[in-house]
Amino acid sequence: MKLIGNILWFFLGGLWLGLGWAIAGLILCITIIGIPLGKQCFKAAKLTFAPFGKKVNVNFSKHPIANILWAIFFGWEMALGYLASGVICCVTIIGIPFGLQAFKMMQLAFLPFGAEVR
Repeated sequence: MKLIGNILWFFLGGLWLGLGWAIAGLILCITIIGIPLGKQCFKAAKLTFAPFGKKVNVNFSKHPIANILWAIFFGWEMALGYLASGVICCVTIIGIPFGLQAFKMMQLAFLPFGAEVR
């Protein structure tokens, strides 16, 4: 199921979402100050390309200030987008696995600092 889910995910939108995260990471890494933010974008891009079979462990206490700043300026908008797409996918029975992946990515989009993708 992981392989089929990842293939479907990649071709039905994961490619464009992952490229968006990767481009955002590249833009942020151009500046010295943006490098830590860019690293988090690359982490999200890696998960977005193939989310099935991976788990996200969020550790807020590892970098609380960075997570709060990220959540205020970037995270809540992205998390809301993933929440909306997850709810829309879960409305249909066939979309539930994709909705669950959107909820997983919502966690990483909201609090990426200190989070681990396994």
